[in-house]
Amino acid sequence: MIVRIMGEGQVRLGDEHVAELNALDDELLEEMESGDEAGFRRTLEALLDAVRRLGSPLPDDALEPSELILPAPDATLDEVREMLSDDGLIPG
Repeated sequence: MIVRIMGEGQVRLGDEHVAELNALDDELLEEMESGDEAGFRRTLEALLDAVRRLGSPLPDDALEPSELILPAPDATLDEVREMLSDDGLIPG
């Protein structure tokens, strides 16, 4: 799976890591719904760190279609709300 972190670039991530990312995504969704800004910040950073840690960065000149687009680390709660689907940021 190709994941884009807005403002950073793309990462190739194995499907075996989707469950870990979904757990963080579920936590992020709960924090957004409750308006927990501190929890939202912490979990968004944890989600992005997991993608960076588990994935392999693609070269800057690679133009692969992204299957998943994640917000930039400094995205606001409102900006991330606009990106959400019914499943959160990560479908499934």
